[in-house]
Amino acid sequence: MRKDPLSFLGDELDALKAQGLYRRLRVLDSEQAARARVDGREVVNLSSNNYLGLTTHPKLKERALAALQELGVGTGSVRTIAGTMTIHMELERRLAEFKKTEAAVVFQSGFAANAGTVAAILTKDDFVVSDELNHASIIDGARLSRASIKVFPHRDVNAARNIIRDLPKTARKLLITDGVFSMDGDVGALPGLCEVAEEHGCIMMVDDAHASGVFGQNGRGTVDHFGLHGRVDVQVGTLSKAIGALGGYVAGTKNLIEFLYHRGRPFLFSTSHPPSVTATCLAALDVLIDEPQRIEQLWANTRFFKEGL
Repeated sequence: MRKDPLSFLGDELDALKAQGLYRRLRVLDSEQAARARVDGREVVNLSSNNYLGLTTHPKLKERALAALQELGVGTGSVRTIAGTMTIHMELERRLAEFKKTEAAVVFQSGFAANAGTVAAILTKDDFVVSDELNHASIIDGARLSRASIKVFPHRDVNAARNIIRDLPKTARKLLITDGVFSMDGDVGALPGLCEVAEEHGCIMMVDDAHASGVFGQNGRGTVDHFGLHGRVDVQVGTLSKAIGALGGYVAGTKNLIEFLYHRGRPFLFSTSHPPSVTATCLAALDVLIDEPQRIEQLWANTRFFKEGL
């Protein structure tokens, strides 16, 4: 019998169990909601990213079903061959309008949007200056780009400034932060970092995944929250959290978006979003505009929970 060349993985799993790091998948037997059935038990769900409850919103489900009936279950191609539908272009137009930028492009996930963008716009001769608690997708994108990575202490604007001062003045530099950090939920030092970027000619980028649908007018994110429109060059958002569906997007200048059409590897080599998912995201944008009370209720729930703790 052939020896399993992957047998070493069993030892790795045993090591995880010994360290208390082994995890099993929790399985939902119900829809993603505040009260859910997990592993056969009725629970209060405090662990999902479904911040506004849109995964079960009637308007989203209605639009998804209509797109399914009209356009089918999939697109059958990547965006650059035959997989770009009118509905994809409409979503990107609406996202750019929502984020108050010239253009936007949708990726298959927020992770792909971050990693694909950072890897596309930088080279081995460039520098990434990154908050130490930035999301794994930013870290992976920086590694893929082969740029030199400089990390500053969490939310420390002066430390970021000092790092950048010591870099070659002629080098291309990307300064990047989460808008809302995924683990602790604190807000990035975006206003101060924008000042640093402007002082030293850096590309300013924010990953606004957890701020999308939560911060700013109608959930436009931290750039809107802080009034920084026009000062952040690359805005990454997600369609997988408050929006309630799946995907990520990048918003910025037309040149940035057209460049990502050509060099964003997840965009180039992954099949485009199913029409039903795209329609769902369009419906979610309508809900953000038409039902701002959902965001108000989210913040009321947040205050209630914090006071209770």
